[in-house]
Amino acid sequence: MASVKVLDPEAGSRSVVDRALTILGTFQGNRSRQALSDISRNSGLPIATCYRIVQRLVEWGALERDSENRYRVGLRLWEVASRAPRSVGLQRLARPYLLDLYETTGYATHLAIREGTELVSIERFQNPRRIMRRPVVGGRYQMHITAIGQVLLAFAPRDIQEAVLSDELVAFTPRTYTDRTVLDRVLVDIRRTGYAVSDRQVDMVNTSVAAPVRGADGSVIASLSLAFPHGEADVQGMTHLVRLTAASISRALAAAGFGDTVAS
Repeated sequence: MASVKVLDPEAGSRSVVDRALTILGTFQGNRSRQALSDISRNSGLPIATCYRIVQRLVEWGALERDSENRYRVGLRLWEVASRAPRSVGLQRLARPYLLDLYETTGYATHLAIREGTELVSIERFQNPRRIMRRPVVGGRYQMHITAIGQVLLAFAPRDIQEAVLSDELVAFTPRTYTDRTVLDRVLVDIRRTGYAVSDRQVDMVNTSVAAPVRGADGSVIASLSLAFPHGEADVQGMTHLVRLTAASISRALAAAGFGDTVAS
């Protein structure tokens, strides 16, 4: 008797969902507008498949097509995302303090959270006359390079730290930490002092200082940083301002009952 192959009626649906999520995932960093060919290349999906799914995403409002036939994230998807408390709620509460720090110093301020073994940028202010290409809000970056990432890494669970330390520590400049033993010692020091300093580890121009932002339960849920050209500002003074601002944000989060929302 021939065997009967039982088909999972949901298998096709899951496949389409996976592909749709893959397509949406290509809209990161500086890829805010993409042609269909770009989406196909960045998602690794055939262009015909991309076309079919992209059109459905446009119909729903997850994507929008502009006059140049390029696609961008749609308003409806933004509306749904705006209800996510971990990024948007935190951003809303922290934004006035971040802006005040920027206006007080004139230097770039940045707020980020951790997602797995990467940091995700959720807010940033910078002088338009001193444009820095990184970070891009919504972008994902390695944690071992910047002060803001090192703070997030220092207060991450040990298994996350091990995953980062055992992976390749890419060097952006000769000053980037690439030795896991050295970086591990740095993380211990950050937990002890409550702040991090990254001296020309991303490029040979800028220094950044960062401090942890805590939720209502005392856990570190974000990191705040200030970046400035090396030698232009007093590192100790900037560190003091960053720590005061981070503490103010933490108090605001505690008052709002914003608790432990850090991803594992």
